[in-house]
Amino acid sequence: MEHWRGMRAETRGLRSLVLVALGVMALALGAAPSSQGSLDDRVQAILEGHRGRWHDLNVPYEDGKALYDLIVAKGFTRGLEIGTSTGHSTIWIAWAMSKTGGKLVTIEIDPQRRAMALRNLADAGLTAYVDSRLADAHALVRQLPGPFDFVFSDADKDWYTQYFKDVEGKLAPGACFTAHNILNGFTGTQEFMDYVRARPGFTTRIVRASPSGISVTCRNAETR
Repeated sequence: MEHWRGMRAETRGLRSLVLVALGVMALALGAAPSSQGSLDDRVQAILEGHRGRWHDLNVPYEDGKALYDLIVAKGFTRGLEIGTSTGHSTIWIAWAMSKTGGKLVTIEIDPQRRAMALRNLADAGLTAYVDSRLADAHALVRQLPGPFDFVFSDADKDWYTQYFKDVEGKLAPGACFTAHNILNGFTGTQEFMDYVRARPGFTTRIVRASPSGISVTCRNAETR
């Protein structure tokens, strides 16, 4: 009888070891997906929790989603955002970059807005995907070396044309330069649209995810 009890105890011990080993293997195999899944849940909680409450010149939810979809669909990895504000569009772009393995440089001139954007990015778990610069974009955009395959402009509209000129030579084949509020009639946006539509080697369209409109100007893949 004692011998039988010993065998049963040994069997239970072996079974426990097997279950532990299987658990470790499952954790190892599922580490990457669950990590991305946790990030997705965290970002979605921030976006949904703040939906309708992004002020300070942030993009509407629908436009943020349009930028995210474009980046993921094209596999863009080298991003530039001109005008961070408090970080709504930045979160969408950085989230997309977390899917493609990329990183975003974002520029904001107002220190208080930038500080709030940094807090929002930290809350969303996206700090590692963003290089935030407190600077005057008029000067810094010209100085950044590039190359970029995605640019989002949402700063001073009357400078849109100049921003495009400053980064045109740094846009990789297939890259897209996007600009917000194209349908709102702001001073400078029509001049910008006329300019980019006339550029050889580029194709321009407008995404109407919201009434604001986003222009998407992409360099032809075979040109440089």
